[in-house]
Amino acid sequence: MRRRKIRNPAHALIATAVAGSLLAACAGAGGASSEDGTINVLMVNNPPMNDLRKLTAEHFTKETGIEVNFTVLPENDVRDKISQDFSSQAGQYDIATISNYEAPIYAGNGWLHALDSAAAEDEAFDQDDILEPMRLSLTGEDGKLYGQPFYGESSFLMYRRDVFEKHGLTMPEQPTWREVADLAEELDTAEQGMKGICLRGLPGWGEVMAPLTTVVNTFGGTWFDADWNARLTSPEFTEATEFYVNLVREHGEAGAAQAGYAECLNNMTQGKTAMWYDATAGAGSLEAAGSPVKGKIGYVPAPVEKTDSSGWLYTWAWGVQKASENADDAWRFISWASGKEYEELVGEEIGWAGVPAGKRASTYERPEYREAAGAFSEVARTAIAGADPRDPGVQERPAPGIQFVGIPEFTDLGTKVSQEISAAIAGRTSVKQALAASQRLAEAVGEEYKGR
Repeated sequence: MRRRKIRNPAHALIATAVAGSLLAACAGAGGASSEDGTINVLMVNNPPMNDLRKLTAEHFTKETGIEVNFTVLPENDVRDKISQDFSSQAGQYDIATISNYEAPIYAGNGWLHALDSAAAEDEAFDQDDILEPMRLSLTGEDGKLYGQPFYGESSFLMYRRDVFEKHGLTMPEQPTWREVADLAEELDTAEQGMKGICLRGLPGWGEVMAPLTTVVNTFGGTWFDADWNARLTSPEFTEATEFYVNLVREHGEAGAAQAGYAECLNNMTQGKTAMWYDATAGAGSLEAAGSPVKGKIGYVPAPVEKTDSSGWLYTWAWGVQKASENADDAWRFISWASGKEYEELVGEEIGWAGVPAGKRASTYERPEYREAAGAFSEVARTAIAGADPRDPGVQERPAPGIQFVGIPEFTDLGTKVSQEISAAIAGRTSVKQALAASQRLAEAVGEEYKGR
């Protein structure tokens, strides 16, 4: 398949002077230890991260003497703050949670420490155990590794198996989106206070645009064709978007235009929705000890239309800011938080279903994890292994990415388009109007890349 090399335009010049030679190479990530034994970590607010925050002082700090100051923010907010701090190389945060979208871009800009030498010299970390799709997604164009996954995920469909059985419904082993829509219609209000499905509608390129873009892919659409022509008003993109918007408006959760991952997780946990299409990582919370729906959920691959699979590929990973003066201590934290022993700690203190999985092959061989997460672990692992960011649809595209387009401009473009889509979900505009406005935004981006 023909690919065009992606170049970061003006953004590539930001902070390169700062990122040059602040720290000398050493046995760690390429830097030094903090004088006062403190590192600052900026991370996304979700259940696995909150578990980490609770366990750090009693275990990591107690063992190493390194204090960890956490700043925890919602997804959209944390992305903005990370971008600001890392692009300016302000050095306020030593570590931040970055994804496989940001890692190659930040690496190309010189904003991150390469972690290859630290991982190679840390035998206990066992870099070879990291799943290949995750490792490759965090590798820069220079072939170096710039992030370590805290957990990895694809996407799948979660459904109330007990409710399906009660109403005589069967979930296909590999559902199509049309079948899911029919099931949502049958299930909508079949149980008091329960809607048919929960789908993200919250603005944000990593919120509503993540699941919607997987629907676009499997319906045959794409953001850009191989020649960088914007395709947001194409029949395929339009059909997929109308399908998604209509499904969530007709059979989705209340307040869908302001519902993201966290809201759908709460709805599923509280029995307010019969199905939920989202990240495989959500299963750990649904099956956690004390969850009111533990043991009641079924899991099947992401719904499809024209493709064999449609799950996304994503990781929240640790990136070390190049301006950090505490890179050795930062690596010690990363090695602990993404290591095998931390998974054992979570399993023992929180429950094996809540282990931050999706990153290590060994996790799926642990008897304790297989027993606790047996309802979803193999479906999730298969989805991760089958995700192909280079070829997620039915046509060539000029940049990698399944639920995003792997170019720097997508942060702004995806966010603006998401606002149009959320407005359509809220009924403030039509899908046609939303996509027409989005097409104009995408055309401006595409023009920057044509002829390169």
